[in-house]
Amino acid sequence: MKEVNVPESIIPVLLKAQMNEITEYHIYTKLADTVKDKHNSDVLRKIGNDEKAHYEIWKKYTGADVGPSRWKIFKFYWIAKIFGLTFGIKLMENGEAEAQINYEALTEYIKDAKKIANDEDAHEKQLIALIEEERLDYVGSIVLGLNDALVELTGALAGFTFAMQNTKLIALAGLITGIAASFSMAASEFLSQRSEGEGETALKSAVYTGFAYVTTVILLILPYLIFDHFMICLGVTLVVAICIIFFFNYYIAVAKDLNFKARFFEMAFISLGVAAITFLIGVLIRQFIQIEI
Repeated sequence: MKEVNVPESIIPVLLKAQMNEITEYHIYTKLADTVKDKHNSDVLRKIGNDEKAHYEIWKKYTGADVGPSRWKIFKFYWIAKIFGLTFGIKLMENGEAEAQINYEALTEYIKDAKKIANDEDAHEKQLIALIEEERLDYVGSIVLGLNDALVELTGALAGFTFAMQNTKLIALAGLITGIAASFSMAASEFLSQRSEGEGETALKSAVYTGFAYVTTVILLILPYLIFDHFMICLGVTLVVAICIIFFFNYYIAVAKDLNFKARFFEMAFISLGVAAITFLIGVLIRQFIQIEI
């Protein structure tokens, strides 16, 4: 039963806001149950309880019980489990930012809407302060390995493609080049961290750099092991490179609140630019040296 009368025209908006709050209550609570760090778990649970309180406020105006979105709970829980708590929560908070605009618009009719809008803003500040994930502490090392692999290997594969024109030989040359470069890059990162007095984290930085490099190498070479025509392989490899750049930069942009478009286009331009240059070098080498493989 409604405790406060409001215009019937805004009831559907309130019901949607009410469902969002109860859904996010369940998401935060479920995440809190899976986080091992007690401080993080306590903060998540507190924010979840705040969402439940917001639900009760909206209920005063709608007079209705609203169930959560099971799909949204399932989606964000598993996003957080697979891609990390920071990414999952920030992705959900982006949705809350859109909802906050609706709350502000409702202040004309509902005094509590302003309080809820302020609470939603405070939630994001709390979340930014609360999250501590190892993978984000070493994001610089991951960027180093991934970016170096994309630039070097897309370029090398483009050159190998026209110079060799044999998919298996290209894959072999690319794999040898990539694995050797990954060990070199990991060792360089280790020595760099040690020289800066980061002895405790040097090994982990090297592991993250090497892992990012090797993973990228495997993904870029895979088309040459699947398809037969060398130009199709190169085309698919370039698409794979763009996809890697897209998903990685989207992940970092969400988790770190960075500009996605600027980072994506910069990284894509460098990687594809190097690939184009080395492809031309491969053409010239094959033309002037006249080696047939």
